[in-house]
Amino acid sequence: MVATDVDGTLIDREERVTARTKAAVGALIADGVPFVLATGRPPRWIDPVVQGLGYAPLCVCGNGAVIYDSAADRVLTSMTLDVPTLAWLADVAERALPGCGLAAERVGESAHDAVTPQFVSSPQYEHAWLNPDDTSVAREEVIDAPAIKMLIRLPGARSSDMRTVLAPLIGERADITYSTEHGLIELSAPGITKAAGLAVVAQRLGVDASTIVAFGDMPNDVPMLTMAGHGVAMRNAHPEAIAAADEVAESNSDDGVARILERWWV
Repeated sequence: MVATDVDGTLIDREERVTARTKAAVGALIADGVPFVLATGRPPRWIDPVVQGLGYAPLCVCGNGAVIYDSAADRVLTSMTLDVPTLAWLADVAERALPGCGLAAERVGESAHDAVTPQFVSSPQYEHAWLNPDDTSVAREEVIDAPAIKMLIRLPGARSSDMRTVLAPLIGERADITYSTEHGLIELSAPGITKAAGLAVVAQRLGVDASTIVAFGDMPNDVPMLTMAGHGVAMRNAHPEAIAAADEVAESNSDDGVARILERWWV
């Protein structure tokens, strides 16, 4: 099985699936090899990648919290932080990181579930990237329903520094990671990582972890890179991802994923 992160890994700087990458993925699929996306993105942000690939794979979304069937537009499983834990995490974050904003990522039965407000943020939350789906609500409303992820945003800070502050305070109450250095921390239920989500997919497909090739570029990819039989970091990757990988590929803007896949399937 091949599993790959999306941003900074599979797609280029213009957020496109290049023709070379599409061809390499198509070749492995034609050979009967399962291909899985493993991303911090929520299901509703998967469509552009599916369109670029011309193929709708199973997806590990929300850093492992959601297993999403993009072909059927159906959430198969989800793991959430409960309301008491969200409230506790919010209090801890606001004490430790004064001025931070809070947001919560939720999920319904499909990527485009109109019943569930899928992303809500407090008025203090400043986005690290464009999020047209955001609903700004009172701080209390951010934490009043279970969430697949809580996001802590502190503009001007480094995510790695935020993790250093928060990790000892949070302990085992949540899994803490980040996918950008631009002042954004992502919290999931304890033990929920891309590796945990990928293990669910592997069991579902009857695949042994030792036969998985995984690609990634950021600290939220590290658990997946270490659990796979062969972990590949991109040349543009964070040092933690490079240290966890078995191999370093060319950058995401130089078809790094495709170049590795072409060894076997093109």
